[in-house]
Parts: sequence; C-alpha cells; structure tokens
Amino acid sequence: MVQESCVVAESVDHEPDYRFTLANERTFLAWVRTALGLLAGGLAVSQFYSAPPLWHKAIGAVCVTLAGVIAVGAFRQWRRVQSAMRNDQPLPQPALVPVTVAGVGVAALLAIAVVAL
Repeated sequence: MVQESCVVAESVDHEPDYRFTLANERTFLAWVRTALGLLAGGLAVSQFYSAPPLWHKAIGAVCVTLAGVIAVGAFRQWRRVQSAMRNDQPLPQPALVPVTVAGVGVAALLAIAVVAL
C-alpha cells in the first residue's frame, strides 16, 4: 500500500521589527493626508471658484473622487505591506502612485482649461 504524502506549506507569521511597522503606518498616514488635502481642495473649488459651474464642479468631482480612491487604496496597501512583512515576502508594488499621478493630471488639465477659457 502506497501512501501519498501531502505537504502543506505553512506561512511564517511573525511580528516584524516595530520600526518597519511604524514606517508602514507613517506611509499610510501620508496617503490619508493627501486624500484629505484633495478632499478639502475639491470641496473648495466646487463651492468657491468663480468659473462657469460645469468646470469647477468637474474639478471638484475629480479631486473628491481621487480622495476617496486614495483613502481606500492607502488602507489596502497598508494591509498588503503589513502582511508581506509578517510573512517574509517581498513588498508589493504601490498601485496608488500611478492612480494619484493620473488623477492629479486630469484635475490639472481641467484647471488649465478653466484658466485658458
């Protein structure tokens, strides 16, 4: 009688060095500050800017939407990095950087259109 052995890889879950955990939290908080700044800026532009309503509402909507995406993405990235550190895996690539650059680029193009018109 032949028995098959089933090898289950156990993940190594340990508490990382507290300095790395604190650095991960600082990065998370920096992204949250960015989101709060975009949220405040988006609300300010949509309420107080004197351009035609469509333009400043569009800029405000882009900024507020981007703020929500960054806030959610920051939490997801914080959890992914924390999990990778606990399991001795490579750190995941941040997906927020291209999203932030694209969103700010769109808001900047809309702002340029407002100034040019």
